[in-house]
Amino acid sequence: MATAATASATAATRFTLLAGAGLRSRVSRLPTAVRFQRPRGLTTTALLKTVDLKPKEQGQPETLDYRVFLVDGGGRKVSPWHDVPLRAGDGAFHFIVEIPKESSAKMEVATDEAFTPIKQDTKKGNLRYYPYNINWNYGLLPQTWEDPTSANSDVEGAFGDNDPVDVVEIGDRRANIGDVLKVKPLAALAMIDEGELDWKIVAISLDDPKASLVNDVDDVEKHFPGTLTAIRDWFRDYKIPDGKPANRFGLGNKPASKVSLNSTFLFSLKHRDYSCSLMVSLFVSTRNML
Repeated sequence: MATAATASATAATRFTLLAGAGLRSRVSRLPTAVRFQRPRGLTTTALLKTVDLKPKEQGQPETLDYRVFLVDGGGRKVSPWHDVPLRAGDGAFHFIVEIPKESSAKMEVATDEAFTPIKQDTKKGNLRYYPYNINWNYGLLPQTWEDPTSANSDVEGAFGDNDPVDVVEIGDRRANIGDVLKVKPLAALAMIDEGELDWKIVAISLDDPKASLVNDVDDVEKHFPGTLTAIRDWFRDYKIPDGKPANRFGLGNKPASKVSLNSTFLFSLKHRDYSCSLMVSLFVSTRNML
């Protein structure tokens, strides 16, 4: 039987990062929107204390000028996408909240602005809203990017959507825009949006009362019955009121688990002016290993 330390180190539902051939300059191949130059003197990712990070609002909500920046303990701006480390320790990951649960303003990291603050998305100069509230906290995994030049053979050969990897956090607490939470991944839905692959990682905040009870798809069905289906249906249908077709899902229209997905996702780590290719594997059922 595994010790408590071993169980923690191999906690069910995790991403395993397998480094590729090493760091290599790829600036010339990257879209302008994902380049970021850290100003001199800024706290580096290695030294950043995520517990000290706080969101700081600029402007009035629901206006074109509204921004939510992330600042460190010294009041300096940092990028929620580039500077917050992906890993949070003990098999957990950091999650940046862009859209709090039970809200409809379509907020997202501004990938083409300095410090990548969170802003409300626009279309033809108008602020964008979902047709109805999203029922979970929604946001991104920092330092991830879905590669638009890489086809995923497991999901209909779809290419990445050129955005950070999305997270749907199913905990009870309504978070705030810009909150940095530690989460445990539980499942993944392979959404295909207008031909692009847009993974939805289902996770739970470690400070949620039920976090210790859920480690895989079966646990979510037990303790959050109907949630995975509700998430899939929400993201499938939210564009229909605007006259667009429903989104589709790969992998048999089911949440990915170790049983249904025995492969890897290809993302790339973005940091400063280089990127590092990573293979990111989501293992959702390791209970038999403990």
